[in-house]
Amino acid sequence: MEYDLDDDPSRIQPDVVWGWLSTEAYWGRQRSRADVEAQIAGAWRVVGAYRRDTGEQVGFARAVSDGVNFAYLADVFVVGGHRGSGLGKRLVQLMIDDGPGAGFRWTLFTGDAHALYRRFGFEPPDDTAMVRPAR
Repeated sequence: MEYDLDDDPSRIQPDVVWGWLSTEAYWGRQRSRADVEAQIAGAWRVVGAYRRDTGEQVGFARAVSDGVNFAYLADVFVVGGHRGSGLGKRLVQLMIDDGPGAGFRWTLFTGDAHALYRRFGFEPPDDTAMVRPAR
């Protein structure tokens, strides 16, 4: 199967993003659909992966940034049935290395995709990083 990836926000299919995040994600399930739509609308950048033959969205990533030197990568996913085709790598590549944030300091939180992100230079935080957990 062939896929197209791009960062055109008008191509994002909110039903697909909400459907996956609300049922498959181990993170952020407390968000409402309105919350997810607001996060998409307010994102600094979004990247989608789409089946070339149907246009169906099968992958997603979003970023929040100051637009100068820092960005946070969030909500990266590939819909089941399309995993194993390199789409996760392509989404991250387009988001962090092939776009306007290529020189930024990137951060993210993940519980299960450490190997993927290490390929892109992510590593455990050093002593300069602190995190305030959600309350």
